[in-house]
Amino acid sequence: MYRVLADATMVLHFAFLVYLTLGGFVAWRWPRTIVAHVAAVVWGALIVLVELTCPLTGPEDYFRRKAGQNGLEGGFIDTYLTDVVYPAEHVDLVRLAVAIVVVASWAGFVVRLRSRRKARLSR
Repeated sequence: MYRVLADATMVLHFAFLVYLTLGGFVAWRWPRTIVAHVAAVVWGALIVLVELTCPLTGPEDYFRRKAGQNGLEGGFIDTYLTDVVYPAEHVDLVRLAVAIVVVASWAGFVVRLRSRRKARLSR
């Protein structure tokens, strides 16, 4: 049971990171979701800049240890992404790439929002 909970928390963690990175593009289709995306980006930035611990890390670590597995030694990203998906020396580059994707998605969101409003006004 604990392993299932740990794995579910891991999946939720990954989903949060995907949403943090790509959620601005979701808002292109569903504009009201931009509020949730801004909140996710602010939370992610705080975790990185202030070095906060993500609230999902503790439960996943707990569930893994209760399941008899190794816990998360350095946190979620350190365990599953750094030196697995990209080398540790590229952490800042990955963070910059995520920031660029977020800014691009927000810029596109603003452009789409303005064009929708123009279209409504011209009717």
